[in-house]
Amino acid sequence: MAFESKIRTIEWVGNVSRMVDQTKVPYEYVTVDIKTGDEMYDAIKTMIVRGAPAIGVSAAHGVVLYAQELAKQNLSRDEFISKLIEKSEYLKTSRPTAVNLMWGVNKQIELIKNSQSDISGIIEELKQNGIKMENDDISINKRIGDNGAEVVPKGATILTHCNAGALATVGYGTALGVVRSAYAKDNTIQVFSDETRPRQQGSRITTFELKMDGIPVTMITDGMCSYFMKKGMIDMVVVGADRIAANGDTANKIGTYTVAIAAKYHNIPFYIAAPLSTIDTSIKSGDEIPIEERSHDEVTTINGKLVCAEGVNVINPGFDVTPHELISGIITEVGILRPDYNKSIADAFKTSAMC
Repeated sequence: MAFESKIRTIEWVGNVSRMVDQTKVPYEYVTVDIKTGDEMYDAIKTMIVRGAPAIGVSAAHGVVLYAQELAKQNLSRDEFISKLIEKSEYLKTSRPTAVNLMWGVNKQIELIKNSQSDISGIIEELKQNGIKMENDDISINKRIGDNGAEVVPKGATILTHCNAGALATVGYGTALGVVRSAYAKDNTIQVFSDETRPRQQGSRITTFELKMDGIPVTMITDGMCSYFMKKGMIDMVVVGADRIAANGDTANKIGTYTVAIAAKYHNIPFYIAAPLSTIDTSIKSGDEIPIEERSHDEVTTINGKLVCAEGVNVINPGFDVTPHELISGIITEVGILRPDYNKSIADAFKTSAMC
């Protein structure tokens, strides 16, 4: 029997995009209605919504919101399309690393360019396409989960970094989708969750999700993974991704690279779980992935209080890139991709196109 998560991260309701405000988890579990395209831009940028697949669907919703606003301006059809594409391109600039953002917007732009409908018809088509992306995301995540569960040993302890769960997607999750599918077959599975400094997505969000779903979870700090690996208390690592290059190099939350190095040293399998939409075949390697530099306040303060010397220099990249040599496999909706990743990724897209 499939495991069903209680969480629905984002959903189109009427004429708004309703999403869980992830800046308030775990203190509150509340939803907010995003009513305009600029509100969606800010929601993505300020991480009210986060996680590559969730950002992709949010971006698709954002295009609909911009379309609804432009429809009130008494524009001709050609003017409407031109301005909507311009707004859609602007939405892509909200966060640079997660390629699903560009994917979600580009899917809507493709629809806009190919539509034969009038303005109201285009808006309805965009809305239905966004809803389809929501439903597809959950279905894809469940396939990722089921594929990944096949390589989870019985009674395994799985280490994960950041949050690649239901709250990083529309529902179910990628890395935590693997956990959920494995747990459905074997309830002795348990999770170690890195806190994931500086925004604590592991401690705030991953532990919240797993506790909500009744899956055993232990929180550790980011610097503890090697300690527990050496003691034989971690059997495998599964993390998500924000962008994967054609050669398998993977950008994920800062600190992932460190975990991968530790796993390699201790001969522990290290897996990426992500949909094909997170793979960017236009770039050859991780060297081409843009890395977002985030606010220094994320590092220097906790709950608004300074935790270091005032005025200290800070560098705060939001992501790092794990080289493909450290990755045991990439778990996707079409199966687990193995080295040589240039070949297996290309083959995966061919398989997907035939489905």
